Amino acid sequence: MKKLLLSLTLLMSSIAHADAVDALRDFARDVKSGKANFTQTVTSPDGKRKKVSSGSFEFQRPNRFRFAYAKPFEQVIVADGTKVWIYDADLNQASSRKLADALGATPAALLAGTNLERDFALKALPAEAGLDWVQASPKQAESTIQSLRLGFKGKELAAMEIVDGFGQHSRLDFSAVQANVPVAPERFQFKLPAGADLIEQ
Repeated sequence: MKKLLLSLTLLMSSIAHADAVDALRDFARDVKSGKANFTQTVTSPDGKRKKVSSGSFEFQRPNRFRFAYAKPFEQVIVADGTKVWIYDADLNQASSRKLADALGATPAALLAGTNLERDFALKALPAEAGLDWVQASPKQAESTIQSLRLGFKGKELAAMEIVDGFGQHSRLDFSAVQANVPVAPERFQFKLPAGADLIEQ
């Protein structure tokens, strides 16, 4: 009986793991646009310092997205399909770089890109805190990311965890997720605010 229970547990566990990978593949293939709110918690490598920010996220495949941070500081990151723009409202300063140089194997590529399995190796992880997790390991050796995990609740993206090259840990928790809703094209166009400095990289 114990062996049977163990077998069933392992079987259910492997099904759950497969579901997380399938959920990410389905998300990358079927969800062409979307909107969500997010809360981001950034933890220092020693785990002692935390910064919490929040805002909204919109995307349209291929390679158009907008992260708008509202609290505690206003910052906008916009990709128009050709370039990525980062605007810091406090500094009234923007920077831009070519999308091909900026995107690569990044979290944004997972959310809005089109080459999921070209850029990432996918591996199912154990379920945790009510979410099914999948690890996406960048295939590029020069990636600035140590590890990247995505958490799904059923088919819906619920969380993303990133460890960067410096050991800094970031977690984004998504809420009010709307998949395949229309997003106005101008949301992915960046207009330099009056008097702002522009640094092109």
